[in-house]
Amino acid sequence: MSKHTFVGFGFGAIQGGLFLYEAFRSGNFDRLVVAEVVPEVVQTIRSADGRYQVKVATRTGLITHEITGVEVLNPNDPADRKVLVDAVSEAHEMATALPSVDFYDKGSASVAAILLEGLARRKVSGVLYAAENHNHAAEILEAKVGGKHPSFQFLNTVVGKMSGVIGAGASREFLVEEFNRILVTKITLTGFRRGIEVFEEKPDLLPFEEAKLYGHNAVHALLGYLALEEGCQYVSEVSATLQCYAGEAFIEESGRALVAKHAGVDSLFTTKGFEFYARDLLERMVNPWLQDAVARVIRDPARKLGWNDRLIGTMRLVLDGGIVPHRFARAAAVAKALLGSDLETLWPEPDSPLGRKRELLRLIDGAG
Repeated sequence: MSKHTFVGFGFGAIQGGLFLYEAFRSGNFDRLVVAEVVPEVVQTIRSADGRYQVKVATRTGLITHEITGVEVLNPNDPADRKVLVDAVSEAHEMATALPSVDFYDKGSASVAAILLEGLARRKVSGVLYAAENHNHAAEILEAKVGGKHPSFQFLNTVVGKMSGVIGAGASREFLVEEFNRILVTKITLTGFRRGIEVFEEKPDLLPFEEAKLYGHNAVHALLGYLALEEGCQYVSEVSATLQCYAGEAFIEESGRALVAKHAGVDSLFTTKGFEFYARDLLERMVNPWLQDAVARVIRDPARKLGWNDRLIGTMRLVLDGGIVPHRFARAAAVAKALLGSDLETLWPEPDSPLGRKRELLRLIDGAG
């Protein structure tokens, strides 16, 4: 296929270790652009002539890949911003990988502002992968740039790839797992062909997003909080007993609820399919080559205890399925102890069904 331009927003582990990495490896792009607002990071990549490294954790060791030809731009610099807008106007594929959807419209040099300006000048088809770990990230970003644009599509993603930044200071060296089965919204643009060919399109991503948040993310958090109780520094150090316990939470609690809710959507949502998914993920989570620090996994307990997030959201899903989430309640109890505050202050949402908040608190306090 002909060569194209790729543009990424945010130069963290998902951008550098997944989107830019796969765009580079595909050989289908002759220009790789990334927007980054931290001046030290911008200078680091420029000083390295647009090079950075990705270490891939396999089941037996680490393999180092060098990514070259990256053009890093600071949208807060007027000259860089102009170049970035020009790149957006011609990009075949783009990706946002920001801390959250709240960052879409922060500041005059925000992603939304730059996209709005660049998309107004587009004459070619293109797509944008929104990877902010929100079930409706693509729709939120699309709304912030004025709604649908001709010949351009915003895509949600399910990124089940574990990753992190390694090195100190402004260094951009990423450690990612080998897994790269990334799911994206089905593209409906006539005649459009992705340059990043490894992604898998699905007509409805929501069931898979729920499997990611209430399965993968929830069990990862459970492992982290209970690993803290075991005195582990890395997730790979957890006991065989805790690994078994996490597997039971995955399959018997969130798994049963997800399979019942989404039965018939995909082979994943069958007893056998979900058990395979859970066993594979658990093996990946405890891979020692990932160097997955417990301190990283358990950070920001307030977010993880949010009404719709990985611990409380999972407990609610499981309760809706008629199952008692006592294993996830134990993890939530550890997170609550770290937080040191009243959980109900984190839940401004309606108490639905009536009495659910009291039931959650009873389970968590009983598990502590």
